[in-house]
Amino acid sequence: MNQDPRAIGAQIRMKLPHLTPLERKVVDAITSKTDFSEQTSLKEIALENNVSEAMIVKLTKKLNFSGFRDFRSSLIYYNYSEVANLHAEIEPGDSSEQLLEKVFRTSIQAIEETLSIVDVSEFNRAADILFKARHIDLYAVGGSAAVARDLSHKLLKIGIKTTVYDDAHIMLMSAAVLSDDDAVVAISHSGTTRAVNDPIKLAARNGAKVIAITNYAESPIARNAHVVLNSTSQGSHLLGENAAARIAQLNILDALFVAIAQKDLKTAEKNLMKTQQAVQDLREY
Repeated sequence: MNQDPRAIGAQIRMKLPHLTPLERKVVDAITSKTDFSEQTSLKEIALENNVSEAMIVKLTKKLNFSGFRDFRSSLIYYNYSEVANLHAEIEPGDSSEQLLEKVFRTSIQAIEETLSIVDVSEFNRAADILFKARHIDLYAVGGSAAVARDLSHKLLKIGIKTTVYDDAHIMLMSAAVLSDDDAVVAISHSGTTRAVNDPIKLAARNGAKVIAITNYAESPIARNAHVVLNSTSQGSHLLGENAAARIAQLNILDALFVAIAQKDLKTAEKNLMKTQQAVQDLREY
């Protein structure tokens, strides 16, 4: 099997929002089955979940596998990978040492699996769009807004000014005056946030290039973007997916920042020295 095992867990999770409640319940049952092996039959899975064998086959195809056998082999391959074993649920009796290890390992898993699914050609397109843009708007709400501000801060260090918007009405106002010289980076874990989706649709209609950072490749925000960079995370019941996803998204955007700076390294380094000196002068004042 040539597929990167780190990508298999992500491939399954990215499809979950598009499954029916019953389909999602069956996937959860299969992926949590401790004795799942090459000897696990289609009939066994169907009986255990009280569904038809045809439904299981259809479900595996919805998850982008060729059928149950392909799904079974791929999931086993993933389960034996080092990255699959990084995640562990937080328990009420966990010590502080255990909590630290579980939270850190979940973030490491998110980074490893995100690296395995990032489309390099899409990444290169995003860097090119942002480097050439006259103006860059960053759209995000909630926790994703902090990710957007981090990118804005880094870009300012090398002389690229951006604007971060986290209010739905202001995003729409901004999108209304964008043109084909401009770019938008939209950050949404779920990819379903209407406060972000409506503005990017308007921005795209006005000619701006839209780059989406999201966990779900088939989400509304991904469908309305010109370039999509996917993150992935397993998370936990307590932390949710968002906490680990933000770590993965920060890494994507850090790499994007470096790729942009690399396109004109001399100017980037000159502006970096200027901004660092300005901050140093303020500290010494």
